[in-house]
Amino acid sequence: MRELFYYKEGLALINYTKFYPTTSDEILSSDAMKDLIKVYIRSIENKNKELYKYLVPEGKLEPAVKEIIHLGKALCIFRLNEIDSPYLKTDKDIALFQHFVEELYNFWRHTSRYALVSTRTSTGLQLANFIEADQRFNQSILEVYRTIEEKLQGKKNRIYRQLNAGTNACIVTREVDWAIPNGYETLKGIPFIDSLMMRTPLILHTKCNKRYGSFEEVYDNPFKTLDLNRNQWLCFPAKIGNLIAFIYFNRDFISSGISLGNLFEMATTEEYAGRRPDLICLFGVEDGKQDTTFYYDENTNMYIGYLSYDQKIEYFGYMKKIALTLHNLEKMSQGALPIHGSMVDITLKNGTKKGVMFIGDSGAGKSETIEALRLVGEDYIEQMDIVFDDMGSLTVTDEKIYAQGTETGAFVRLDDLEKGTAYRDMDRSIFMNPENNNARVIIPATTYENVIREHKVDMIMYANNYDDKYGLGRFDNLAEAKRTFVEGKRCALGTTHESGITTTYFANPFGPMQKQDICDKLLDTAFNRLFEEDIFVGEIYTRLGVKDDSKDGIKQAATALLELLTKQ
Repeated sequence: MRELFYYKEGLALINYTKFYPTTSDEILSSDAMKDLIKVYIRSIENKNKELYKYLVPEGKLEPAVKEIIHLGKALCIFRLNEIDSPYLKTDKDIALFQHFVEELYNFWRHTSRYALVSTRTSTGLQLANFIEADQRFNQSILEVYRTIEEKLQGKKNRIYRQLNAGTNACIVTREVDWAIPNGYETLKGIPFIDSLMMRTPLILHTKCNKRYGSFEEVYDNPFKTLDLNRNQWLCFPAKIGNLIAFIYFNRDFISSGISLGNLFEMATTEEYAGRRPDLICLFGVEDGKQDTTFYYDENTNMYIGYLSYDQKIEYFGYMKKIALTLHNLEKMSQGALPIHGSMVDITLKNGTKKGVMFIGDSGAGKSETIEALRLVGEDYIEQMDIVFDDMGSLTVTDEKIYAQGTETGAFVRLDDLEKGTAYRDMDRSIFMNPENNNARVIIPATTYENVIREHKVDMIMYANNYDDKYGLGRFDNLAEAKRTFVEGKRCALGTTHESGITTTYFANPFGPMQKQDICDKLLDTAFNRLFEEDIFVGEIYTRLGVKDDSKDGIKQAATALLELLTKQ
């Protein structure tokens, strides 16, 4: 990023490499402060006309901002009665300026604020410890605000709240040389995220709150006509299962980009420098279209994800699901069956160990069942290790059948969790639109080593949220079992644009639905082997889509599962 400060519709980016204020004068004199005040004043022109007229009495914004900043500097040095300002002529004026300071501070805090630091530059700030530097900036903002506030109110505060007044996250970037294929030169020079510090719990407000449609395959390489501005893009190098994906995103979608840190393990420079990734994703291409597509490049043997710049994709589900779609497509080409579900390794206090997998589409109750099992099994379960919470893969070899995961975190609905579950790890969580329907939280759930380990599968159940049944049941007939799983039936709960009873091939619109011919063969191999080895294949009735039902369905399903586990 070339700019010292970038602001757009509730998003603020600060380039620490070029701009790192350490004093009140540097903060108040900065172009960033001038831009912030201008944006705020313009925002209240039609909302608070009294305050607007007070701040811009002559209708000229530039000289008004200059005078406001001059007054701010004076308040940091002198007592109130020592300052001569047109904004402080009467007691009412003082009250209005104090109100302005409070509202400007609130406006800033409700902005999504991120700092960027480049590790490859010969000028500007070079940070040995970017976390300490970001903490100093946070404290500097607080000190400026409190100094001015206390001068205006004429007394010291008695209660102090240590808010995140600086940034929500600080990102260290670096340029990395990797094996860029011919035709992909537009990616050259786009910086990679090397380190990331988030101030959690992090609350983000995005413009969209659900995902629409699916990802369609196209047959023209988008890189043929692609011309990206490297100063407006960042890359998150993600380890998705045992694959490496370069997830490039437009800086306007940085909230989703940094949230990847709670969902995927970040690859180290040593793991991808000088080599080619397995997958590439482009998120937020300003092409005037509404594309949500993927392409397979036969020349590089890479799947490419492509999403056009659109407000609707400012929902983390888009970034997560396009990345997982690419993963699933690649895994199918390697002979593994992608699983849209969750899996947990359970160790009972009697020493029994079981690998339990749930399969189902969004809102079916996969993650919720695991959380309910954790609660009802407190007296029986020694340990529960999450293998995956949304997407994994099932591999069948001559010797064994095993599962692997993709994510180290979980992106789950707040409404569907047991009370208090999300807040158990809230100090590490990212909350998305917590006050709205389909509110979500991204919680770190497991380690990368656990994700990629080969896990034994003892039980596979379809998460049925629509039937008016309780508990669980086992399939005795292979054809009936496969038919239920392939039909992918569920009652949609508003996590996507769908509603009511829907069906999706193998409950997985993220790869298998688009490549059913390939997936059919993988399904036949997997289900034949499951029944040959007498592995439990059944349904668990979560009842989340049953009208007027409470969370009792989840609890009873978890209880029935616990009884089965303890009897084996």
